[in-house]
Amino acid sequence: MATSVGNNFMPPTLISNLQQVLIARKNDAVECQPHKVHKPTEADASKTETDCAKPVVLVTNGEGVESPGLTFLVEALVRDGRFDVHVCAPQTDRSVSGHSVTIRETLSACSVELSGATAYEVSGSPADCVSLALSGALFSWSKPVLVISGVNKGSSCGNNMFYSGAVAGAREAMICGVPSLCISLNWKKEVSCESNLKDAVIVCLPLIHAAIRDIEKGTFPKSFLLNIEIPSCPLTNKGFKVTRQSLWRSSLSWQAVSANRHPSAGHFMSNQQSLGIKLAQLSRDASAAGAARRLNSHRKNVEIESIGAVGKCNSQQTAKKYFRLEFEEKEQEHVDEDLDYRALEDGFVAITPMSLNPADWLEVQSLVSNWLAVALADEQ
Repeated sequence: MATSVGNNFMPPTLISNLQQVLIARKNDAVECQPHKVHKPTEADASKTETDCAKPVVLVTNGEGVESPGLTFLVEALVRDGRFDVHVCAPQTDRSVSGHSVTIRETLSACSVELSGATAYEVSGSPADCVSLALSGALFSWSKPVLVISGVNKGSSCGNNMFYSGAVAGAREAMICGVPSLCISLNWKKEVSCESNLKDAVIVCLPLIHAAIRDIEKGTFPKSFLLNIEIPSCPLTNKGFKVTRQSLWRSSLSWQAVSANRHPSAGHFMSNQQSLGIKLAQLSRDASAAGAARRLNSHRKNVEIESIGAVGKCNSQQTAKKYFRLEFEEKEQEHVDEDLDYRALEDGFVAITPMSLNPADWLEVQSLVSNWLAVALADEQ
């Protein structure tokens, strides 16, 4: 017997309402199911409290995040266990970048593994690294108790400090109101080795400990940085000496370079510059691009090694020259004993206070001398 279902159809509106009710009940059932929630253990709470209790130290340098001096210093600070160590250092060697900062370009900050510290490498200068780290945009803390730039390979005495990216990192911290130290080893070519950098860390650790202790007590001298220069043989130093900045600097030697002998000489253009030029070329209209090609087809590049070799160029030639700058060591005689360069060469650890106001030098020197005497006595 056939059953007709023609008259048993439900109204479409009722079906729609029933479907919505069923969907709502299903969602409620899912939401009511118990979720596995990670409950913080006593160990987690203890670790968090311990990390929060530790003073935060920010480490940077001029030679890049992979430099041995930075690695040895970070390893020692992490191993000490008293500090929450953060690192924000240049991706590449920027040791003579001075106090340059990067604007109108995007910088990258990539996390790196570095001896258990919270570490980032940044595609900028040391001043960029410190400025970014202290801004709060990269790290969650408001600011560290101390910024350390080092351990850097090569002296930053005298007027060399104006070229030094390492000093600039510490100076940027000072400008931002954070106490800072710049630590450098008086590296000698064909004499110094990596173990000297490790010894330099051993020498400067008592100063770091004393500085952090007195910063927390409010007795550390304010409004300047300490530029710490460690002699070539760190473990045989004659002691710590507060010094004045000298006028000494390395000799600057410009050498002409041939592109034929050094093929890489023609590749100094940065990726950003190269990309910008390519985009500019693409944006030209066809007539301008055609005109540029016609002009370049009649011009000749003349690669030369010095001004004397080129003579006069006619309008159809472009003179392209390559040069390389090298720093050379230079001895300086008859220098006062209380200047940084002389104290360093005599085997002392030279500690030079640097202030934003040079007029305060006598007061600053007195403050640092008094602090150093008390601090080192307490460490012993």
